[in-house]
Amino acid sequence: MVFVTGATGFIGTKLVTELVQKGHIIHVLRRPTSNTEGLEHERIHLFTGDLMDCESLRKAMEGCTQVYHLAAYAKNWAKDSKTFYQNNVEGLCNVWEMAKVLGVERVVFTSSIVTCGPTGSGEIGDEEKHCTMPDCFTEYQASKIIGEQQTCKYADQGLSLVTVNPTRVYGPGKMSEGNSLTRMIDLYDRGKFPLLLNHGINVGNYVFVDDVIQGLLLAMEKGKTGERYIFGGENVSLKQLFELINELSGEKHFQINMPSWFALFYSRLEQKKAKWFGLYPLITPGWVETFLQDWVYSSSKAEKELGYKITPLKEGIRATLAWLLQIRKRPE
Repeated sequence: MVFVTGATGFIGTKLVTELVQKGHIIHVLRRPTSNTEGLEHERIHLFTGDLMDCESLRKAMEGCTQVYHLAAYAKNWAKDSKTFYQNNVEGLCNVWEMAKVLGVERVVFTSSIVTCGPTGSGEIGDEEKHCTMPDCFTEYQASKIIGEQQTCKYADQGLSLVTVNPTRVYGPGKMSEGNSLTRMIDLYDRGKFPLLLNHGINVGNYVFVDDVIQGLLLAMEKGKTGERYIFGGENVSLKQLFELINELSGEKHFQINMPSWFALFYSRLEQKKAKWFGLYPLITPGWVETFLQDWVYSSSKAEKELGYKITPLKEGIRATLAWLLQIRKRPE
């Protein structure tokens, strides 16, 4: 049996579907308000609770030999800044403690490329790169860095634990905040998101969601305890990504440059609005700063040690656009 946290999210739902197809029985921990669409199967058992409730963790994890920990608070903002630490550090440690107590054989932890930090001019980052706390742009990033530090401690204590770091994930799946890149692709293709931050010159690494799913399975099978593996794809600028969408859709979409100073100004207004009125911000200054950096990374370690394979960006975007066209045709 396999225990999965974050199974109701974009990546989690697809992972559980793949595990079911491979014949596994899945235990899913979900909140009472979570959207469980895509998790309807006789081999999927749903347990209500959360990461801060150790008793619900125990009930859901009991009898499982493998754990995939994907759950995280990955939003732009929280009314209480402690939410990031509680979910991404304290909740994570609760999972590791329970895995130790119950004698789980193997754990795979899904972290993020943000813990590695942005790359400098001409630099290609790998698993040896680490971001330090003073250099963090967001509370989410800081909490994920602390979470990885705690994970290393548990691995040193004997828990068979592997960390994976996906880059910017896109592709067919739940259109949740965790799938924000696909939402942006959809909006751009429909002419509703023409904005290019800083002329779209900053480079990111874009990974097709199916590659991440296969990577997680490979990490469980072949990953080395205490190691981290970057699951990425191709490194391109936002301008290049939008031009690829133009090419594949056969349409040249309108583009407007958003200067970095204006994006920062607007994000500060959004942050103040959130602080004063409790309204969720569209963007915060920390996330603008994040996207004003280059994030150029290699997945060669995962390719060599795990057999990880990369879907070419053109192929992944083509599949994503085809899927988006299908769901637009569905009656609401």
